[in-house]
Amino acid sequence: MDTRLTLSELNLRIKNVLTDAFPGTVWIVAEISELKLNRSGHCYLELIEKEQNSNKIIARSRATIWSYTFRMLKPYFETTTGREFSSGIKILVQVAVEYHEAFGLSLNIKDIDPAYTMGDLARQRQEIINKLIENGVFEMNKELPLPVVPQNIAVISSATAAGYQDFIEQLENNEYGFRFYHRLYEAYMQGSDAVPTIIAALERIFEQESFFDAVVIIRGGGAQADLNCFDNYDLAFNITQFPIPVITGIGHEKDDTIADMVAHTRMKTPTAVAEFLIAGAKRFYERLLSLENQVVGLSKEIVEREALKLERFSSGVVNAGQKYLVDNENRLNRFGKDFKIAVNNYTFNKSRGLSNIAHSVETQTIFYFLNRKNELKRYTLSARVLNDRIIGKRQDTLKYFNESLKSTLQYFFQKEHDRIHFNERSVKLLDPKTILERGYTLTLQNQRIVTSSKKLKEDDELETKFFDGYVKSKIVKK
Repeated sequence: MDTRLTLSELNLRIKNVLTDAFPGTVWIVAEISELKLNRSGHCYLELIEKEQNSNKIIARSRATIWSYTFRMLKPYFETTTGREFSSGIKILVQVAVEYHEAFGLSLNIKDIDPAYTMGDLARQRQEIINKLIENGVFEMNKELPLPVVPQNIAVISSATAAGYQDFIEQLENNEYGFRFYHRLYEAYMQGSDAVPTIIAALERIFEQESFFDAVVIIRGGGAQADLNCFDNYDLAFNITQFPIPVITGIGHEKDDTIADMVAHTRMKTPTAVAEFLIAGAKRFYERLLSLENQVVGLSKEIVEREALKLERFSSGVVNAGQKYLVDNENRLNRFGKDFKIAVNNYTFNKSRGLSNIAHSVETQTIFYFLNRKNELKRYTLSARVLNDRIIGKRQDTLKYFNESLKSTLQYFFQKEHDRIHFNERSVKLLDPKTILERGYTLTLQNQRIVTSSKKLKEDDELETKFFDGYVKSKIVKK
C-alpha cells in the first residue's frame, strides 16, 4: 500500500528539496507586475516573465523586500537609473528561494542591479523611437505650420505646478504688453496616471481645435524618474497625430524625452516656452513697424513726385483754357444771335399751331364728357334693377329660414313639455304619501324606518304610519 502523507508533510519535503537545490542566493531577471508597500515599510511584489513576441505571461512568483533592505535598495535604484521603482519595469535581482509550509513559494530579494534596468529602459526607449519612425509618424507634428503669432494657447499641466505658474506669470506680464488667450486642461505630470490624463486632455482640446493656435505641455523641474511617463509610445503617438502644433517645456536639460522629440517645438522650461511665444509676437510686431515705415516712405515719394507732375500739368491747362475760352466766347456770341432769330420764328409758328390744337381739344373734351355722362346713367339704372332683384331673393330666403326655425322651436318646446309632464307623474307616483294612500304602511322605531325584522326583539315599541295617521304597538312575541 502507498505511503500516505499529510499536506504539511508534503510541503515540508518540498521545502527541504528547494533548500537543498538552492542553498544560497541566485540572480534572476523578471518584470514587476504589482508592487505594494505596507505600513511597516515592507515591499510586496508580484514578479512575472512574458513571452517575447506575444507578451503572454509564462511565469509568475511572489517576492518580498523587507523594510531594512528596501530602505537601501529603493533610493540606490532610483538615483542610479533616474526612474521610480514601480511596476512595469524589468529588474535583475538577487533572491533567496524560500518555501513556507503554510504560505508556499516566495522570493526574498537581497540585492538589485540597476545597470540591467537602465539598459532595458534604453532598449525600450529606442524601440519606441524606431516604431514611430517605421510607422512614418515621427515628424508629422513638426510638419504642421505654426502660426506667425500664436495667441490662443491650450495648456496641458497641473494647476498647482510651479512650472505652470511661472509660465502664466511670464506670459501675462511680458514687457511689451502682448496679450495671449490661454486655457488650462489639467492632467497629472508624473506617475502612472500621467499618460492617460495627458491623452484625455489632448482629446478635449481636439474637440475645439479650430479655436487654438498651439498646444503647450509644461511641468516644473524634478527628478529624472518623474519624467519617464514622457517616454511612452501612446503619448508620443497621440502628439504626432495631433492636428495642432505641440510645444513642450517639460523642465529638464540633460536629455530629450520622446515627447520632446516628436513635438513641433521643444523648449527646456515652461518659462522658455513663454519667451518663445513672446519672441514670436515681438518679431511680428517689429516686422509690422518695418513695413509701416516702408509704406510711409514710399507714400511720401509718390506724393512728392505726383505733386510735381500735377503742378506742371496745371500750368499747361491754365494757358490752354484761357485761349479756349476766348475762342469759344466769340463763337458763342455769333451763335447766340442766330439762335435768337430762329427761336422767335419757331415760337411764332408754334403759337399758331397750339391755338388750333387747343380749340380742337376743347371740342373733343365736351363730346367725351357728354358720352360718359349718358353711359353712367345707363349703368346706374342697370345697377338699381340688379340690386332690387338681389334684395328680393334675400328676403325670400330669410322668410323661409324664419318659418323653418319657428316650426323647429315649436316641435322642441312641445317635446320638452311632454317630457316634463311625464317626469311630474313619475315623481308623484314615487311620493311616500301616494304610496301610503294605496294601502302601504311605514313601521318606525325611534323615528327611524324599520327595514328588517331581524333588528327587532320582544317588548320593542313600534309606530305604524298610515296615510291618515299613526298607530303605536308593542312586540309581544317574535
